[in-house]
This record gives sequence, C-alpha cells and structure tokens, in this order.
Amino acid sequence: MRLMANLPRNLRVAVLTGAALLSGAAQAQTTVITADKMIDVLTGKTVDFPAVFVGPDGRITSIADARTVKWGSDVTHINMSGKTLLPGLVDMHVHLDSPADIGGYRGLEFTDSFWGMTAVGSAQAMLKAGFTTVRNVGSSNRNDIGLKQAIENGYATGPRIVPAGYALGATGGHCDSTFLPPSLEKSGKEEGIADSEDEMRYQVRRQRKYGAEVIKVCATGGVFSRNTEPGQQHLSERELRVIADEAHQWGLRVAAHAHGAEGIKAAIRGGIDTIEHASLVDDEGIKLAVARPRPVWFSMDIYNTDYTQAEGAKNGVLEDNLRKDREVAQIQRDNFRKAHKAGVRMVFGSDAGVMPHGLVGGQFKIMVQYGMTSMEAIQAATRNAAQALDREKDVGAIAVGRFADIIAVDGDPLADVRELESVDAVIKGGQVVQ
Repeated sequence: MRLMANLPRNLRVAVLTGAALLSGAAQAQTTVITADKMIDVLTGKTVDFPAVFVGPDGRITSIADARTVKWGSDVTHINMSGKTLLPGLVDMHVHLDSPADIGGYRGLEFTDSFWGMTAVGSAQAMLKAGFTTVRNVGSSNRNDIGLKQAIENGYATGPRIVPAGYALGATGGHCDSTFLPPSLEKSGKEEGIADSEDEMRYQVRRQRKYGAEVIKVCATGGVFSRNTEPGQQHLSERELRVIADEAHQWGLRVAAHAHGAEGIKAAIRGGIDTIEHASLVDDEGIKLAVARPRPVWFSMDIYNTDYTQAEGAKNGVLEDNLRKDREVAQIQRDNFRKAHKAGVRMVFGSDAGVMPHGLVGGQFKIMVQYGMTSMEAIQAATRNAAQALDREKDVGAIAVGRFADIIAVDGDPLADVRELESVDAVIKGGQVVQ
C-alpha cells in the first residue's frame, strides 16, 4: 500500500484497473465439474452428486454437493451428468518411445530420431486411455524428458511425465545394449552403464543433471534383452544401496527392474523404492517388502503377456525373448496374488511399450482376477501411485489442492472394473482433453 501511495495518480489508476481486470479474468477461469457419482480413493467411498471446483491454476479449490451449491454465470460448467468421476490414472511403468509393434532386430530399420517421434503418439494414446500421469522408466536420447518439456510448453498433448532419462545398469546387463556385435557398438560404455560404485553414483547425478525425476536401475536380467535371463542378479546389494542413497540425497526415488528373487531381495535391502516386475519373488522377498520401515512398492505388469504372446512373433520379437516371456508370465501372476494377500504395497505398472499404450486399462481386470478388489486396483493406479511418487500434493485423488486430473465413465467401475478399459472423458488440470 505504501508503494501504491508513492505512485503518481495516473499510474495508481492503471495498476488498480489492471488488478481488477486480472481478478475478473481469474474468476472467469473458475470451473465446476459435476457428475452423478465420484469415487473417493482416499476414503474408499463413493460420493453422490459431486461438484468439483477448479481454480485458474488447474487445482481443485473445493468439493461440494451439486444439489445444494450455487455458482454464477462466470463459472465454466463441465457437466458429466450420468457419469462417475475418478482421479486421473497413474501408470508407474511405461516406455513412451517404444512402439509395441516393433520388436527384435526390426528396430534397426529406423533412424535414431524415429523413437522420439513415436513417443508423441504414445503419450496421446495414454492420455485418451485416462492416464493423466505416467512414470517413464528409461528412454533413449532422453526422449521422455524432451517430450515432458514439449507437453508442458504446449507443443504436444499428453499426460504429466515423471522421466528417468537413461536407465542405469551393468555392462552386459538388461539395461545395456546386448543385440549387436562389438564392431557395431559405440566406443566406450553406453549412457547409464556403470561398473563401480563411483560410476553408479556419477550416473545418478548425471541423469538428474539432465532432467531425470526418478532413477531407473536394472538389478536383474530381463525378458526382452538378449543374453540375459530374468532370474540373474546383475548388481549387488551394495551397488544398489549406493544408487538409492545417492538418489535419495538428491530427493529422487528409485525404480529397480528386478525379476529374480535374489535381485529383488538385494533391491529391497538396498533401499530401492519400487520393484518393477517382481516376477520371481519368493516368500522371503515378500516378507522383506512388507516389513521394511521405508515403504517399498511392487509394480507388477501382469497383463502385457497376452499381447506379446499373441503378436510378438509377427512384430519381430525373437523366439528366445518369447520363451522367457512364457516362462515367467503365470509365475508373475501367481506371485502378484501372493504378494497382495501378504500385504505388499502395490502400484499400477503396465510396461506400456511392450504392449500398445492405449490398451493398458485392460490390466485392471487381471489385477482383480488375481486377488484385488476393484477399489484396490483403482487405488493402485491413483492413491498408491501418488504415494510412491511422493506427489500426493499433486495427483492421485480428487481432493482440494491437487490438480483437477479427472476421468469419467458411464458405468460403475467398482461393480465392473472393465469400465476403465474405455473411459468416456478425460480432464487434465480442469480442461477437457478427451
């Protein structure tokens, strides 16, 4: 006020007029979203006739009863009459720059920049499928970071992206390039590859420096790499602890690709935050996950094998990779049931890119088939995922203060979770995008 008093009268009038105009613009940007029902994933209850108010910053300001609350003509009304609202879904394990229909050596047909171009369409497909946030756990050329920047600056359409940049791993391991002979390899190590504790610490710092918001590490062999087996442990507990400690120091969380039982246990003991795949976990690993004071989450992609076994050979996936896929598929699903029953914290992770990005909603029915209630499966892709990301102030629930990332379906997904295989509307930051 003292500063205003010192301004000439004509400038005071201009400032006050501008402030009034800005205030009016802000009010005009207020939005209310109404529907017949809303699923509150924080309480596990259904709310009738919600009215969700959204401020100009795209965050929820209040939630009221649409039958009693009033709003003025300056409020934009998004009417979802007859529909059920849910929080925007979160997929904790995607590869946006990995088209599912290009496998094996077919990737050599394309130039390096091709993969980043395909990521744009993959992001759009995931957003249309209701996934308003995704965690991209490893990409080439930091395509996930570039795409995140393009979306945030209005050059592309897609979900909120939590990028990892390059995945970390050991020479010859799952995260290394294992398909080519030495004569065709680059001189020196691939980006992200490390073979000592100091190198691993450096790689954490390097990925963060260039935009990573989560660190991805390959603790075991994998299904779709060459010359590795899923059960093989590739990094020691000590090496994994170095990675976790360094990441945590910088405020980042760590996701470990870990199929094999020993690698899973090493990752849990080493302080890793999420265990990806967890296919061959044993009883000891499950007990460790339940008991560890710092929460650890399992992200188990128990749906994509339906696609890979049906379409993989046609897409160029090598028979050895399909063999590994067949061998772990049912074991992983059975262990999903066992881990959930034991009380392991679970998040939704599809490994989109192994299967088409637009189909990932099909995993919900498999999660229910293998032991979850529909509410638990939905919470895995909302509330739990936000907790595992450490982004409970932003996403994962329809709640005051969080982004108005909301989806709508015609039916009741608690009665039939397959409603989430085809969502009817997608709202991101209070704006209808689908």
